[in-house]
Amino acid sequence: MIVEEAMEVSAELVDAVRRLLPQLSASAAAPTHADIERIVQSGASHLLVARDGGSIVGMLTLVIFPIPTGVRAWIEDVVVDAQARGKGVGEVLNRAALEIAARADVRTVDLTSRANREAANRLYRRLGFEPRATNVYRYTLD
Repeated sequence: MIVEEAMEVSAELVDAVRRLLPQLSASAAAPTHADIERIVQSGASHLLVARDGGSIVGMLTLVIFPIPTGVRAWIEDVVVDAQARGKGVGEVLNRAALEIAARADVRTVDLTSRANREAANRLYRRLGFEPRATNVYRYTLD
């Protein structure tokens, strides 16, 4: 299994993101080629994909940004194809993201995970993530 950062947008990448995203969120709109291009071309976003036997079986987005308290990062939209779960895909994706963050002198890496995603939550704790006593708020702009 290998992890690579998407540096250009191909039909294969668009198809993979469109196949994987509904496994993470039933309400997320299918991204267009232009949507994925915006992510790949962003200086802040790192779209990582995991390949097993050449096929894309998982993805993760790492966002790195400077703020007054230091360089921070968020891991978002981690999804592993249902047929590839339990094979370590999520772990290799997260480890790759943490390596990129370390090279960027990131101070902390945060993520959120729903409580019912038990396997994912076990993985994050095993990797060294610690739960924070905080509230997460969302404001939706329409």
